[in-house]
This record gives sequence, C-alpha cells and structure tokens, in this order.
Amino acid sequence: MDRASVPNVLYIQCRYGGSATSSPLAKFVLLAFLLGLPKTAFAKEGAQVTATDINGEKLKELDGHPGIKTKVVDVTKKDQVEALAKEFDHIDVLFNVAGFVHHGSILDCEEADWDFTMNVNVRSMYLMSRAFLPKMLAKKSGNIINMASVASSIKGVVNRCVYSTSKAAVIGLTKSIAADFLEQGIRCNCICPGTVDTPSLRGRIQAQPDPEQALKDFMARQKTGRMCTAEEVAHLCVYLASDESAYVTGTEHIIDGGWRL
Repeated sequence: MDRASVPNVLYIQCRYGGSATSSPLAKFVLLAFLLGLPKTAFAKEGAQVTATDINGEKLKELDGHPGIKTKVVDVTKKDQVEALAKEFDHIDVLFNVAGFVHHGSILDCEEADWDFTMNVNVRSMYLMSRAFLPKMLAKKSGNIINMASVASSIKGVVNRCVYSTSKAAVIGLTKSIAADFLEQGIRCNCICPGTVDTPSLRGRIQAQPDPEQALKDFMARQKTGRMCTAEEVAHLCVYLASDESAYVTGTEHIIDGGWRL
C-alpha cells in the first residue's frame, strides 16, 4: 500500500468497545464491535484518525497511539453528532462501523429490540453521513465507508432477523449515497464480512448456554476451515480509504471466505 495514497485526515466512528490485542501489523489496542483494527491500520499508513466510541474507558486504550485522537460520542444522538461535525473543517474519509448483533428470529425480536438495532446499525450511519457530507461536498471530494455484513440482502442467516435487516438497509444506504453524489466527487462503499474472529464474537460465544458447541457451530459454517481475521478486514478498509480504490464506488465488498456460496 502506498502510504502517500491514504488521506491525511480520517474520521472513524464506532460504538461498542472490545478488548485490547496486538498484531504484526501494528499495536492494535482496540477492537470495537468487529473492528478497532482499521483505526490503527489507518494510522500505520500515515492517516490522522479521530476515533469515537460511546465507551470512554475503551477509548483510553488508544491514548498515546501515534496519529489517533479520541472522543466520546454517542452516534445515535443527533445533537452529539452535529456538535462533533462542527469541530471539523473537513474530513477525507468517514468510516461508519457502529453495530449491535441481536440473536433470534422475528418471533424473538420485540419492538424494543427492533428499534434499538435499527437505531444503532442504520440511523447512526444516516446521522453521521448527513452531518459530514456537506463538508465533503464543499471540497468536491470525500469517501464514506459503511460496515455492513454478509448477513443481509446477500445471505439469509438463521437467528439474525433484525441484524440482517439492518445490514441490508446499510447496503441500500451505501448505494443511494454513491448514486446521489457520484458526480460531486463523493465515493461510498460498504464492507460485508462473514464471521470475523474478534473479542466481540468470543464474548457472544461465551454468553451462550453451551460455549463449546456455539464455537463448533460457528466453525462448521467456515468453508475455509477458519474464521476471517480482523487484520484481513483492516487491509480492505485501508484499500477503500486510499486512492488505490479511486474508481470504486457503490459496491458491497464481500470478505467471507466463500460463506455465501
């Protein structure tokens, strides 16, 4: 990756913090939901990153990391998002990765579960994109990356009713933004991972009545015999943020080891 091709100003937003880890790529000190890794991967490429999360304690794990600033923000709150946008003259890349995974079918999904999931997974991206797009349009240049999932309009997955619905909406939002603002120099893509091995996933597995069987179930659907690593998704994120993907927009980028096939 040509470091010169990575934007100088990068804004990353997430929501739920995970735990610290390390990697040959860099010292990855935060995994938020699926991916804290892109933050440090972007910074490693020379980008200036602002990372936000609702969890201030987890953000502290990024303190002192070169190229990364942090700020506590609830991206489901319009007033907080608008206040955040006022702090920036411009941004080159907006990475929307707020997410929540609800387990269950439509019969297990109460209205409160539906509303909460759609609020975190979709409305947050609507609020963030709407707040920061005008700054990109003023420069006639900008790049939005949204975190979707293979569990969406791409593939029906058992016990992922509202989660899959929300991620299908993210794909639709991505394509809409790409189509509406293509001629104004804006790119918008989404990333659709399969099963990514992260502390968030491990936590959900441990929360199951039979964690050992839950892990076996996750592994049974991996056609490559392993789960995707967060580092692999981080590489894709950096590519989409860079000029190397300048001709790429309005696309779902699937990274699932063939799970959808």
